[in-house]
Amino acid sequence: MNYIYSVALLEQQQPTPEYIQRKIYFLVDHLRKFHAELPENLQTRISYDLLTELANCVLNEGIFVIVTALMELQHETERHLIKMRMQVENEYDIEVAGWKSKIKDPEELEHILGLIKIKHTKKLTESDKKIINILDQKVNDQQSTLQKAGVPGFYVTENPKEIKIQMFLLDFILRLSSLKYEPNK
Repeated sequence: MNYIYSVALLEQQQPTPEYIQRKIYFLVDHLRKFHAELPENLQTRISYDLLTELANCVLNEGIFVIVTALMELQHETERHLIKMRMQVENEYDIEVAGWKSKIKDPEELEHILGLIKIKHTKKLTESDKKIINILDQKVNDQQSTLQKAGVPGFYVTENPKEIKIQMFLLDFILRLSSLKYEPNK
């Protein structure tokens, strides 16, 4: 392949500045519509500058791939954690059934089941704390990944209000990923 043909082919594949500008307008327009759907107290926390930065960021459609991968990973983690919690609950049911089959005296059984319930509640509380810690770490990992990818509005925080804003930004990105930009419309 000769040099002139290669340059011509490369130019055909590179979007023009006009195309890029129109696509940014398209993305910003949709982001503003999404923004308008938010409760007013959240609208004030997400500036139009941030929406414009987000539109510029998602021009690189690799961001959609990153967000989708993070979402799939989160869903898999959640499924695993649900199974982990169910296992703790099943262990309790099995232990109760075992004692019910062994103990015939109702008073003794009631006493033993009360002790088992206390033990189970403690174990379930410990399990829930572990699950919360895992989920918190997952949120931090996602924030860090998106920050490193250059997605505006993302940084590591434990502030629930900031996390809620980031969740809406993720929703915006996912909604943008399903839109098809048609430059001739």
